[in-house]
Amino acid sequence: MFGFLYLFVCSLDVLSSAFQLAGGKVAGDIFKDNAILSNPVAGLVVGILVTVLVQSSSTSTSIIVSMVSSGLLEVRSAIPIIMGSNIGTSVTNTIVALMQAGDRSEFKRAFAGATVHDCFNWLSVLVLLPLEVVSGYLHHVTRLVVATFNIRSGKDAPDLLKIITEPFTKLIIQLDKSVITGIATGDESLRNRSLIRVWCGPDMESLHNVTRQKCEHLFTDTPLPDLAVGLVLLAGSLVVLCTCLILLVKLLNSLLKGQVAKAIQKVINTDLPHPFSWLTGYFAMVVGAGMTFVVQSSSVFTSAITPLIGLGVISIERAYPLTLGSNIGTTTTAILAALASPGDKLASSFQIALCHFFFNISGILLWYPLPFTRLPIRMAKALGERTAKYRWFAVLYLIVCFLLLPSLIFGISMAGWRVLVGVGAPFLGLLFFVGLVNALQARSPGRLPKWLQTWDFLPAWMHSLQPLDNLITRAALCCTDRCRSPEGWDEREGEMPGPALRVGSPRLPPHGATRL
Repeated sequence: MFGFLYLFVCSLDVLSSAFQLAGGKVAGDIFKDNAILSNPVAGLVVGILVTVLVQSSSTSTSIIVSMVSSGLLEVRSAIPIIMGSNIGTSVTNTIVALMQAGDRSEFKRAFAGATVHDCFNWLSVLVLLPLEVVSGYLHHVTRLVVATFNIRSGKDAPDLLKIITEPFTKLIIQLDKSVITGIATGDESLRNRSLIRVWCGPDMESLHNVTRQKCEHLFTDTPLPDLAVGLVLLAGSLVVLCTCLILLVKLLNSLLKGQVAKAIQKVINTDLPHPFSWLTGYFAMVVGAGMTFVVQSSSVFTSAITPLIGLGVISIERAYPLTLGSNIGTTTTAILAALASPGDKLASSFQIALCHFFFNISGILLWYPLPFTRLPIRMAKALGERTAKYRWFAVLYLIVCFLLLPSLIFGISMAGWRVLVGVGAPFLGLLFFVGLVNALQARSPGRLPKWLQTWDFLPAWMHSLQPLDNLITRAALCCTDRCRSPEGWDEREGEMPGPALRVGSPRLPPHGATRL
């Protein structure tokens, strides 16, 4: 089991490298355009898309800190990008949840557990981004904190997990991530340089030892371009990821049976004894933050607990505070990267890193302390129910939330504030109306007017996925339709679609065929 878990974490690391090879330079180019980044909504979308491209919020926030440190980006412009990186990082555990699609009940729990992270981040952005644009509260609070403390330069974070995984992943691929940062900060000399590291060993700037040696990994002398290597690694890492996850789930299923499963579930999901029961969620946040600090990746931590949520070992109510704690733990990467900045830029670098921390704290204050404010749990459960009924919905959700919707918002925001408000305000109004009616239906359906007790007053496609499900089903069965005879009789299966046969019906089976 630990062997499969080790390979699972290594495959996540290689998956991140694959995404950086395929889209890292594009991410650098996106960050480079300061005219786009000055628009807060466009900055938010850039943060989402870049983090999805490099599959690491730590990488994207470190790039942002480097740009602020070099003076290429103002702190106020960088705040929306930090918010977007928080949304983009949650795509990894949602992809991992897809691997449990074989069992409907497991898939429902796993997808709900994965998307609770998405729901929290989206809701936090919907509230905090407009608040930041109007008041600049994150900017003012973090500037006050930086001015209060005498900040001194520090060093990089201790990558404890990489000490274990790097001996294996370094044999597969090694990347020079400074190329992406260099492109983002405007160094054109790096544009034609490969991200694949060829030379390793001592630093060339050292006066005592200027020797270099070739890196030892699979793609050291490859003639393939970065994109091709990235696609190869993407396919390979996904195969290993899926295989390890499936085998890991099967092993856990066989291991966590009977009394063992009940004991583990009881320990993990039980509250602290009275009168400290209200502290249970906050203790789970501390555990999530600590584990994420150790592994230096919220994606790895949330992806590791997703199969356990699917198996029912961890309830979604307990996974929610663990995820929130993970969000806080991942901010340490940016804070420690900022502490390594030059002295003259230390204050601004540390300020933007603190913005990431205070954004997550603000989101927790919004969506956790009171039980009725924990909307992400209810939203995630609704998404899990929908996915259990229509399994294709999970793929549609990934494409829409992490690609189509950000791209659409980006395009509209570039047309100006008036267009954005004109399109966005009605959409948010409709979203609020739907949420309000659903909440009322859940609490007191009998008190609502008849036309609000169901959505039948709207066209079917506006309140049900059934029309889309029918369309996808027809598309999936197109091969079967081609096998039918012109009269509509399927001679392979021995049955004809449509109503039952009647005497004298023109659609009688051909001679020799039998009706099953």
